[in-house]
Amino acid sequence: MRRVFVEKKEGYDLEARDIHSEINGFLKISSVESVRILTIYDTEGLDGEAFDIAVKDIFSQPITETVYGGDFSAENCRALAVEFLPGQYDQRSDFATQCTRLIANADVTVKCGKLFLFYGDISDDEFAVIKSYLINPVECRGGLWPSARTESPCRGGNLPPDLDLSARASADIPPDPETVETLFDFRTLNADEMKDFCERYSINMDMDDALFCQQYFKKENRDPTITEMRVFDTYWSDHCRHSTFMTILDSVEIDESIYSAAIKDAVARYYAAKEQIGSSAPHCLMDVAIMGMKKMRHIGLLDDMEDTDEVNACSIEVDVTVDGKPEKWLFMFKNETHNHPTEIEPFGGASTCLGGGIRDPLSGRAFVHGAIRLTGSGDPREPYAETLRGKLPQRKITKTAAEGYSSYSNQIGLASGHLSEIYDPGFRAKRMECGALVAGVKKEDVTRLQPVKGDVIVLIGGNTGRDGIGGATGSSKEHDESSLEKGGAEVQKGNPAIERNIVRLFRDPKASKLIKKCNDFGAGGVSVAVCELADSLVINLDTVPLKYGGLDGTEIAIS
Repeated sequence: MRRVFVEKKEGYDLEARDIHSEINGFLKISSVESVRILTIYDTEGLDGEAFDIAVKDIFSQPITETVYGGDFSAENCRALAVEFLPGQYDQRSDFATQCTRLIANADVTVKCGKLFLFYGDISDDEFAVIKSYLINPVECRGGLWPSARTESPCRGGNLPPDLDLSARASADIPPDPETVETLFDFRTLNADEMKDFCERYSINMDMDDALFCQQYFKKENRDPTITEMRVFDTYWSDHCRHSTFMTILDSVEIDESIYSAAIKDAVARYYAAKEQIGSSAPHCLMDVAIMGMKKMRHIGLLDDMEDTDEVNACSIEVDVTVDGKPEKWLFMFKNETHNHPTEIEPFGGASTCLGGGIRDPLSGRAFVHGAIRLTGSGDPREPYAETLRGKLPQRKITKTAAEGYSSYSNQIGLASGHLSEIYDPGFRAKRMECGALVAGVKKEDVTRLQPVKGDVIVLIGGNTGRDGIGGATGSSKEHDESSLEKGGAEVQKGNPAIERNIVRLFRDPKASKLIKKCNDFGAGGVSVAVCELADSLVINLDTVPLKYGGLDGTEIAIS
């Protein structure tokens, strides 16, 4: 096992300068005189000439960076080593591993972290504030790095125990997955016991839904597995099923106010349109939202809308002139929100707002040509001391979300034609992170057919891990200050390089025409992505490619 540290040379150390400025200006800690940042690379299975090549060509850029060996040590400073939590997707580690495997032609593993060095007469209280600002417990962990030089060059300067190379090696051995638990006595729980059950197992459905499940399994005369309950919980979340908007409205009462007349008129028009088109659909907010479009289609004003039961993105048929010849194209629109994920993990939340939005028209076999980003934040100049308890500073959310969005956009190669952020005190309670996309594909390159018995379902993309588990239910439940520490796995970590490859694959008609029906693999995991393709399927979870071992059936089903 080998370790190296890589540091930007003076003049190129923009990140270190930015953090120094944040500490002095935003955190108001003037005792920090300078900051250094080093990237840690721990390698296993890489040695000799291959290691030297990796250090020079993969881990560093010789013109702009300095490389230190595993015996690197720093004196007279405060130090903080930070790494991603186990199970969180780390793009740097992933790409470094892939590249080194190409060089060494061996099963190499690379783990990365960051080492922050702070110089100056810094008190313990000040250092605690710096740590709190730099470490988001949703995605990463850290420890102190004593200045004493280690006797073993493998450990690299006496790094903290949780970053010790030997500790990492043992932690990387995945445990055997646990047997999926059967929830014995579930059918006999009373209301209070059901509430305790939902809290104990982090089931986020409301009590009426939980009791409905209980009645179902009573009729089945069996107890459910935890996998079944988590699949229900995921599928019935607002994220996947729009449960709030689909709730049947038995009656509507309109309070008297200056808006009463307008609301009453809108409700009357809804009922009239419903009668005009002969709709017997139950009254619900979703029906209200789409009634205008249903009426327009009924009277022939939406004859350009694509008629398909695929609902990946809004799709209309348009005439396009290509090289002087008319062609039929499908023009698609998609909106995406990632308010809660960006609130608790700004980089991953904002980047996956874009990546998740792209997945929908991409599932429709369309190429995304442009995007806009609309966000809402509290005042990013708000002093650090006024940060709401249990929340990240508005400045931290705003800057890190911008970095996440631009990182994904640049890597996948998507132009964003409009970016706008609204600053208002109301967004201190919950950030707004919205995006909109436009996409297109030649109509003749798209096949839309119903799946039949014997068809094969193919998963295309990155491997499955624990990041993103609970993303659907997590974005639909109420949160408190514990969410920052408990909600880490709920944030999806997109892989723009993998998605870019899928984009290129789907642009080839030889590939796109083979697809009968397609769905994106999002916050609901395989349980939702696959089950939305057909009414009855057999899914072999053992065939799902994994990032690492140790995942049980429940985790694979909802990741």
